[in-house]
Amino acid sequence: MKFILIDRILSLAPPSRIVTRKNLTLAEEYLADHFPTFPVMPGVMMLEAMVQSAAWLVRATQDFTKSMVVLEEAKNINYKSFVAPGRTLEVVAEAVEITEHGSDFKAFGRSDGEEMVKARLKLRHYNLAEKNRSLADIDEKLIAHARKTFELIGGPAAMTLPAAVTVNS
Repeated sequence: MKFILIDRILSLAPPSRIVTRKNLTLAEEYLADHFPTFPVMPGVMMLEAMVQSAAWLVRATQDFTKSMVVLEEAKNINYKSFVAPGRTLEVVAEAVEITEHGSDFKAFGRSDGEEMVKARLKLRHYNLAEKNRSLADIDEKLIAHARKTFELIGGPAAMTLPAAVTVNS
């Protein structure tokens, strides 16, 4: 099962930064188990929201030339508090470097002005056809799907809005 953890792109300034939002509701299936009497967004989901945010910045920066943008490494992860249903996780990802096949980011998530999580992320980006040419049509479909999703979560409109948040070292 794939979780889409970005509801909206609030601000997008390729190639440097992105600000996104995830509204946490009781409708999230994983909250039934995490935890039944005290539902909170799992730390790994907060991390995944930061990865997905950074991936959108990579796609926008590279004009959707790669079908796959995946986490290669997460380090210096620091969880500070919980995000409960009814709250919003705002994610800021700032690119340290974006190259053709890899990128490094500083990212953090906050809710109601309070920092919840921060991490350094390393992403890898590639096309499936780089290893198997017969997968080029799948690359095209994945890229088309990513472009459509980007529109649905407000990517094009967010490119005109200024980012008002800075990443702390």
